Amino acid sequence: MAKEALIAFIQSNIPVWGSALTNIIDHFDKRTIKKNEFFLKEGQISNDYFFLEEGCMRAFTHDPDGNEVTTFFYARNRYVFEVSSLFMQTVSTENIQAITDCHGYSITFETLNKLFHSSPEFREFGRMMLVKSFAVFKQRTLELINKSAEERYENLINTDREIFKYAQLKHIASYLGITDTSLSRIRREYVKK
Repeated sequence: MAKEALIAFIQSNIPVWGSALTNIIDHFDKRTIKKNEFFLKEGQISNDYFFLEEGCMRAFTHDPDGNEVTTFFYARNRYVFEVSSLFMQTVSTENIQAITDCHGYSITFETLNKLFHSSPEFREFGRMMLVKSFAVFKQRTLELINKSAEERYENLINTDREIFKYAQLKHIASYLGITDTSLSRIRREYVKK
């Protein structure tokens, strides 16, 4: 059966089977995003929700000096979307770019809304995704305040080790809110543990 990873992902978040599940997955189209291709560019309005079956993406914005600041990494078996731009249909201030070839399934904003209105199961799935997105955002915000750089690094290793296979170290440092030099020091000390 096609879309096994998408099905498993949906079912891990809500109890849905049979025709209700088929109705949901039939609205997702297979999509490939090549390495370095943008899923979303700053200045655009997001129109897609993407389930990332394989690959890795990076979200980033620019500080007032024009430097890139990594805001998030997306590894396989995750959903990718810029919540403000997609649901508010506003211009994004964030970029989302593939750092490897990425394969998965996407659904447009228009189709997403139709499915929200016609499928109670999908409405529950959407609610769950928004709640989880908010929880991840809140946790990340708090970690930047109440965790040391070493603790943030260790947490990233424990939760998203795959990121280290694909992301450049300068992007990981930016995500952790530290300099490249600090990241090098933290990595050396971590290996000694």
